[in-house]
Amino acid sequence: MDADLTDCLKWYLVFLTSTVCHEAAHAWAAQKLGDNTAALGGQVSLDPTPHIRREPLGMVVVPIVSFLMGGWMIGWASAPYSREWAFYYPRRSAAMALAGPAVNLALALVAVLLMHLGMAAHFFLPPSNLSFTHLVDSAGSDFSYFAAQMVSILFSLNLLLATFNLLPVPPLDGSNAPGLFLPANAARRWMEFTRQPQVRMLGLFLAWRLFGTIFPEIHKAATHFLFPQTF
Repeated sequence: MDADLTDCLKWYLVFLTSTVCHEAAHAWAAQKLGDNTAALGGQVSLDPTPHIRREPLGMVVVPIVSFLMGGWMIGWASAPYSREWAFYYPRRSAAMALAGPAVNLALALVAVLLMHLGMAAHFFLPPSNLSFTHLVDSAGSDFSYFAAQMVSILFSLNLLLATFNLLPVPPLDGSNAPGLFLPANAARRWMEFTRQPQVRMLGLFLAWRLFGTIFPEIHKAATHFLFPQTF
């Protein structure tokens, strides 16, 4: 039980950090691009408090319950934005939406850098086998073991968050990508289409079915690229 609680705490620290960075990126990008809605709610911040206050179920309850039931975490958060602003500036809205997954990809790259620096310093060892939470081996100390697990989860969870959110189906962030390239009027029509409740429900269903098929292959390909000596 103590090990389970320790693992849960590790996962939650990474989940909380990654999710807060994701939502803060949305809020910061919106503010820079002319929408202060999230900034006025205090969400241009790495302080988890305003993010948890907005989505306590998705930020606290569901992640912990999902870990205790399945051994890994799912959850959600959100940053408010002005729909009027998004309608008038669809390209800016698309950039704001993609800022969150971009930060998750950046965090995954930070984890890669830490793993390779740790191996170069003999703080970590090359992995004997690869899994979601085991991408480098401990060099022997308790802190090395803790750090190896944390950077492994940091990489895998942020790759998961980026991949899921970039799926091009509403209401996920990736569905906003066409707004970067479409003419303004076409982008607005696309935005109105993706806001329909039935379209969003269908999108979530498709994302859930598709993600379980593609993410294991994406994770395998990414780890194969990063650690070719293990294969």
